[in-house]
Amino acid sequence: MNMPKLPIGDWIERAEDWLTNHLGPLFDFIHVVIGGMVDGIETALTSVHPLVLILVITALSYWIGKWKIALFAVIGLLLIYDLELWEPSMQSLALVLTASILSVVAGVPIGILCSRSRTFRHIVTPILDFMQTMPAFVYLLPAVSFFSLGVVPGVIASIIFAIPPTIRLTELGIRQVPAELVEAADAFGSTPSQKLFKLQLPLAMPTIMAGVNQTIMLSLSMVVISSMIGAQGVGAYVYRAVTQAKTGVGFEAGIAIVVMAILLDRLTQNAFKKQKI
Repeated sequence: MNMPKLPIGDWIERAEDWLTNHLGPLFDFIHVVIGGMVDGIETALTSVHPLVLILVITALSYWIGKWKIALFAVIGLLLIYDLELWEPSMQSLALVLTASILSVVAGVPIGILCSRSRTFRHIVTPILDFMQTMPAFVYLLPAVSFFSLGVVPGVIASIIFAIPPTIRLTELGIRQVPAELVEAADAFGSTPSQKLFKLQLPLAMPTIMAGVNQTIMLSLSMVVISSMIGAQGVGAYVYRAVTQAKTGVGFEAGIAIVVMAILLDRLTQNAFKKQKI
């Protein structure tokens, strides 16, 4: 006896149609906001001469992580400039920064709520499991349906893919604060907001920053995938190289992505250490 197939696909498509028909203005508003953020960051990055921006990033790298990171920054960025991939690299960086900023802005408060409410945590945890295990390509389908082609659905898909580490590690960091310190804060009459901002968040910051670092890396990993739906940047070069079997072009674009990934990883890892010093 054959079991009847659950029409999960039909249910998903009906839900997608309902959301498109009833929440169209909301999606248009989100499209304008995210598109404006990406355009603003991209304009800020490309309006400055590349060599000037390289000097600024190198100086920032030296201030945050001393000479080793600064040396890598100047060599890596000059290589990107020499390969004539500077503008697409800045387009990709604008996408990554937008997705990362929005992921942190949304993820940290959700993580705080998870640490304070067991019921809320039990609801959010399976959703996060689903978001982390579902293939990233699947997120592109509803993103394109709601936001059309371009950079905005790429940012949306990146946020869905990259936000779970920030939520999980924010919750973990706050829950790992020693109970004795929390009890002492309560004994001194601290309000919940004082206890959160003056005790729990400062002590949880290393763990939270680890989540932010992972979020940035995951956002960068979506650059190539986002190019499949019209997002410009280095990912578009990789995608075209794959479709046209141009190994050299793909390798050059891959080098640009690796340079940005290593630089962002080292800067975010050392930023909090610099702040503590």
